[in-house]
Amino acid sequence: MPDEAGLGVCYLTTTGRRSGEPHEIEIWFALHEGTVYLLSGGRDRSDWVRNLMASPAVTLRLGEREIASRARVVSDPGEDALARRLLREKYGRGGDDLASWAATSLPIAVAWRDADG
Repeated sequence: MPDEAGLGVCYLTTTGRRSGEPHEIEIWFALHEGTVYLLSGGRDRSDWVRNLMASPAVTLRLGEREIASRARVVSDPGEDALARRLLREKYGRGGDDLASWAATSLPIAVAWRDADG
């Protein structure tokens, strides 16, 4: 996992809530103790978030590894703070704009484990 944690982006595929077709996005992420955290700047207005709220089954690709998993909106305040901190620390060299993004975005969690384990 350490090599995967250092990657710049991951790829998340959701199922379109209307079309039923797969939709892949490239997105910043942080990996912590088997969970991948993402932040949606568009919050729950983002299509990919609306898709996973309708159908939480997703595919996540980090580097060469791709797994089927489940995504969820982070609701626990401690986990919310952790997700924001991890992404701000990983990408926050951009100054105030990224700090604002990290503070106002909607945190999403995806389990990063093989489908059978």
